[in-house]
Amino acid sequence: MFKVSGLSADLIAGTTVAIVALPLALGFGITSGMSAAAGLTTAIIAGFIAALFGGSKYQVSGPTGAMTVVLLPIIHSYGVKAIPFLGLLAGAMVIMFAILRLGKTINRIPWSVVEGFTVGIAFVIALQQLPLAFGVPKGAGERSIIVAFNTVKNAISGGIHWQVLAVTALTLLVKFIYPKLAIRIGIKFHIPASFISIISVTLIVKVMGISINTIGDVPRNIGSWTGKSISFTDAPHLLWPAFLIALLCAIESLLSARVADGMAHQKGDEKYQPNRELFGQGIATAISSIFGGMPATGAIARTSVNVRAGAKSRNASVFHAIILLIVALIAAPLVSQIPASAVAGVLIGTSYRILNPASIIESLRTTSSEAIVLVATAVATLFIDLIWGIAIGIVLHFVLQYAITNRTKLESTDET
Repeated sequence: MFKVSGLSADLIAGTTVAIVALPLALGFGITSGMSAAAGLTTAIIAGFIAALFGGSKYQVSGPTGAMTVVLLPIIHSYGVKAIPFLGLLAGAMVIMFAILRLGKTINRIPWSVVEGFTVGIAFVIALQQLPLAFGVPKGAGERSIIVAFNTVKNAISGGIHWQVLAVTALTLLVKFIYPKLAIRIGIKFHIPASFISIISVTLIVKVMGISINTIGDVPRNIGSWTGKSISFTDAPHLLWPAFLIALLCAIESLLSARVADGMAHQKGDEKYQPNRELFGQGIATAISSIFGGMPATGAIARTSVNVRAGAKSRNASVFHAIILLIVALIAAPLVSQIPASAVAGVLIGTSYRILNPASIIESLRTTSSEAIVLVATAVATLFIDLIWGIAIGIVLHFVLQYAITNRTKLESTDET
């Protein structure tokens, strides 16, 4: 039997994570090219299933910024109708990774590559928000940098929508000022800054009668069956995109679980089980995708919040999904009134938190080889794509390690 105190701690942590997850799920759903409803559906279904079947006590799964980066060009090429089959294929691949016991292999990716990947993702997430932040259509192009450049160009040529931009800026301001203000006035109960900024800015917009785009309708039929759109004739040209999604799902989920164990100081048998985690994420991605959501991964930001909020077990992640379901069923009309530019502000602020400049500066002060790998991985992730970023980082890491080892041997030979 579970202890009541443990369940209470998990309920508090799950509620806290749900408050953080709500605007992020809506935002990533929109950014991916699907919808806010798809993002919320993913957070609920994938969050619940991965919590039950995954290998981590603290992992919180759902839509992530990294996954939207992969999905955006795929949806642009094949349309939203491809997502159910794509997610099913990717989920099956991740389950196969687990059966082949590749979890520990994937988990050995060098930390400098992981850091660089995280930096690149943070910049990509921020750039993806520019259309919502400026209130203009997304610029032409497939690469994040090109799209961002063309979006800003569109905003300037079409005239800046100052009200939309002001809402974005106000959201960011509240998000960063509130935590310091809460400490100063002695607020004891933790309320996530993302939630406070979304609520306060939405109220200001309504009270002042500002007319700007909102996130739109959030249907209450969470988990609608979309498997009927699956066509096996699409398999040949979806295999490679599905593999990229599966690889990202595996890497980001194991990274997130690894970070959570570090934060919670887990040791020995308490640490997460990588292959079981892959199995849970594979099932979550497959089921989420055929029930109106999208492929999911472990979410580093939400998982970190879960640990900091005092989670004791996987029950916290289950509670987070249940609370989001209740919000979707009861408060959907209210959620639909959130300004789209406020969601952009939250995600830009989140990308800054993910970036963590202090941590990056510290990482760059380590060995020069690790700093080079970090920067190269980040640049490749930003200018090419996520998978190439990871691949380039890994290859560069081993090339530099080989060069350093050879140089050390030569120096030792010269001394003798």
